[in-house]
Amino acid sequence: MENILGKIIADKRREVIRAKAEKPFGCILREAEAEARRPLSFRAALQQSSSGIIAEFKRKSPSKGFIHADAQVRKIVPGYVQAGAAALSVLTDASYFGGSLNDLAEARQVADIPILRKDFIIDAYQICEAKLYGADAVLLIAAALSMEQTCELADFAHHLGLEVLLEIHHCGELDYCRAPVDVTGVNNRNLNTFVTDVQTSLDLASKIPAQQLKISESGISSPETVKILRQVNYVGFLMGENFMKQPDPALALQQFISAL
Repeated sequence: MENILGKIIADKRREVIRAKAEKPFGCILREAEAEARRPLSFRAALQQSSSGIIAEFKRKSPSKGFIHADAQVRKIVPGYVQAGAAALSVLTDASYFGGSLNDLAEARQVADIPILRKDFIIDAYQICEAKLYGADAVLLIAAALSMEQTCELADFAHHLGLEVLLEIHHCGELDYCRAPVDVTGVNNRNLNTFVTDVQTSLDLASKIPAQQLKISESGISSPETVKILRQVNYVGFLMGENFMKQPDPALALQQFISAL
């Protein structure tokens, strides 16, 4: 899995080039700016939630292959909402995570809570797609972007009414917290090796500016871990594999929240 992030970003650049060839940026920008739906607040949903769980819909991962190959949005997402998820995360990367923009659009049709487009965002074009397919927030990964790119993409997302989740992985990325983002997430998964360690969130908790709303991502599998993370002021917990590997992901979420 060494340097998988570099491979993903290279593929993503080619993907964006193909998309622009089919529909130029100017066209999709006009469509996104004309989109009438008012996005929901991802940040406010986390602040107001008693659980803070961001339930993720994904079929596979680069490190483990298929987790739930035949998963269907319309069968799982409504259950996530009913079980009490604060927000949703929908993987839209096809090659590595088995997702699609159609998954995002379907989730929007059956969910009335905020939805994060989880992908490797490197271009404003993808943010226009996110708006058009029903997302309320987009993910910007510090490891995949320069500080300048992060600020530009965050400003562009805000221009379209979308919120921004910044993802960092280590102390060297703390400067990215100065970007105009709405939520800061610590990914416990090393994106080069895909090794996961929740200690990453614990180590970075006190180093993230106090005014930042913090969430912990990946590798969370027990209510006890959530309770420990809450003690260091995390308010959101992005969880996918823990639920998606179960026969009934929504029931798994319901039981997890009950244990909290």
